[in-house]
Amino acid sequence: MRLVSPCEELEFAFHAFLADFKARDPDNATYYQSKLSFSEYVEWLHAQQYKNHGDMPPCHHFWFCDEINQIVGAIRIRHHIDSPFLKREVGHIGYDVAPSFRGRGVATKMLKQALIAAKNLGLDKVLVIADKSNRASQQVIEHNGGEKWVAADQNPELIYYWCHTHSVSNSR
Repeated sequence: MRLVSPCEELEFAFHAFLADFKARDPDNATYYQSKLSFSEYVEWLHAQQYKNHGDMPPCHHFWFCDEINQIVGAIRIRHHIDSPFLKREVGHIGYDVAPSFRGRGVATKMLKQALIAAKNLGLDKVLVIADKSNRASQQVIEHNGGEKWVAADQNPELIYYWCHTHSVSNSR
């Protein structure tokens, strides 16, 4: 499995990814729905690498594809978290696994590759946040070297982790 930049060649795979969310996790499907055409949506994702979009900093988007080019996950790497909101609510990295692929180790592999990508973007450490109720996500972050971090102003519903990118290698 590998991280890929969103591209028009994966339109069919993206629509299957979105359909999976709509059928099995409709609350999170809205994140991937757009009124833009697919090519405009891909352009919009790429444009976010270069400038702020709303209150969010520049961000690289990746799709995580399996051997037959199914999109099994999506991950975002924010270039910085220079606001209280970003530090308290979203962190550097956010990810989703397609509902049909959950529980198979996809998120652990995807986050590992994202940490390598973050290192290549010049980030020495990244903040990754999990819901307190999402033990699976906590384990994904911990398996990737996440160290719990506690600060006075944190959201009590979330758990915060710092992941150091210098300790991540390309080895599988």
